Amino acid sequence: MTVQLELWQLIVLLLAFFGALGAFGKVLLDQFEKRLGERFKAQELLRQSGQAQWEKRLNELEKISRDTEREVLTLKADLPLNYVRREDYIRGQSVIEAKLDALYSELKLVQLNGARYGD
Repeated sequence: MTVQLELWQLIVLLLAFFGALGAFGKVLLDQFEKRLGERFKAQELLRQSGQAQWEKRLNELEKISRDTEREVLTLKADLPLNYVRREDYIRGQSVIEAKLDALYSELKLVQLNGARYGD
């Protein structure tokens, strides 16, 4: 059994073979591109949902930060009205003790004068 091909038949056969290879390659590349497109779309959806979550968390943190700052400013405003510094307390106590000492001295003087004139 011998197969004889003429030149034009060989050329047509080669063209058909390369055409089939080209068509197969095109289908393969189209499927590859389709899969890549699906992956990119899925990644984009995940990125958008992640970004939405981060924005939500960031907004919550900003709200907490504003509330905390407001509380600190309120404390700063109330602090001088509700609390006494140590130095001020010591100064006040010194004045009270000085007045008590003076009162004690007066009482002692009155007691001594009363004992002297009461005889």
